[in-house]
Amino acid sequence: MIYGANGYTGDLVARLAVSRGSRPLLAGRNAAAVRALADELGLDHVVFDLRDPAATRQHLAEVDVVAHCAGPFVATSGPMVQACLDTGTHYLDVTGEHPVFEAVLARDADARAAGVVLLTGAGFDVVPTDCLANLLHAALPDATALELAFAAPGGLSRGTATTGLAMNAKGGWRRIAGTLVPTPIGTPARDVPFPSKVRRVGSVPWGDLVTAHHSTGIADIVVYTRTAAPGLLQKLIRFAPVRALAARAIKRQPPGPSAETRAATKCEVWGEVRNAAGEVRTATLTGPNAYDLTADAMHRAAEHLLAGTGGRAGGAVEAGAHTPATAFGHDFVKSLDRVLVSEPSGGR
Repeated sequence: MIYGANGYTGDLVARLAVSRGSRPLLAGRNAAAVRALADELGLDHVVFDLRDPAATRQHLAEVDVVAHCAGPFVATSGPMVQACLDTGTHYLDVTGEHPVFEAVLARDADARAAGVVLLTGAGFDVVPTDCLANLLHAALPDATALELAFAAPGGLSRGTATTGLAMNAKGGWRRIAGTLVPTPIGTPARDVPFPSKVRRVGSVPWGDLVTAHHSTGIADIVVYTRTAAPGLLQKLIRFAPVRALAARAIKRQPPGPSAETRAATKCEVWGEVRNAAGEVRTATLTGPNAYDLTADAMHRAAEHLLAGTGGRAGGAVEAGAHTPATAFGHDFVKSLDRVLVSEPSGGR
């Protein structure tokens, strides 16, 4: 099942799945929009609201895996996760929200008891960064610090932009000595040698502050990307009228990047780990547009879970709450279309 199939990301996942011969069940709460997409793709569909626990359990009982694409996940993930635990349904989402990562990963014992896989961040948040972090950690197992940076041009979907507005209003974060510490967005800043060129980037509250800490155990983590006027922006969006104005502007935008824009843009990721002795390992990743990568990762992850394969040793994923790398291993990202990963390199 793809829940939220009529949203921008859900639509991409559905179309890609059909192009690869899959027949997902489409679902959501917008009856007209879900029905229209299902009719276009020749798929079955169901309509239900996650605020109705009985209806949610009823429909999930009929499926093995749900690809949850309906945000904001801070509101929708909890009900969906609980219904998955109640019905023995594997769960995937494409969230980028810290509270959701923390909440899903905290249900590990419940997922194990239910025999369910809860995989959070199965899209661009955070497949490439989580896999690169774990590749680097494998190359330097005693690493104590991790820095990640990404460039993802091409624009945002309305859903991503709306969620980002709410997240950025709360300010930035870094992980220091295992604890999330409030940090102004854009601070610290540094120059990063991406595969295409060196870019100036600043810190942002990206999901790996939670997921990479969970998957690698590294205590000091900073994530960077390009930021625009971070100090002024952060101050302005703290005011509710400014956020409301920005939200109205977002609603007037297209649903997300066009197919032409996605085809013309690609993502890049850089990562570096260091240990207490000063040893360093770095690696980079290039891939397609972040939304195309998300759809590819979500579909492949769902297919692995349906087939009972794809875990670290090629077998079934162990029941429990997972990040992409703890579920499938750091090589999972290498299986995605148009993704190239460099081998870790470095010294002291």
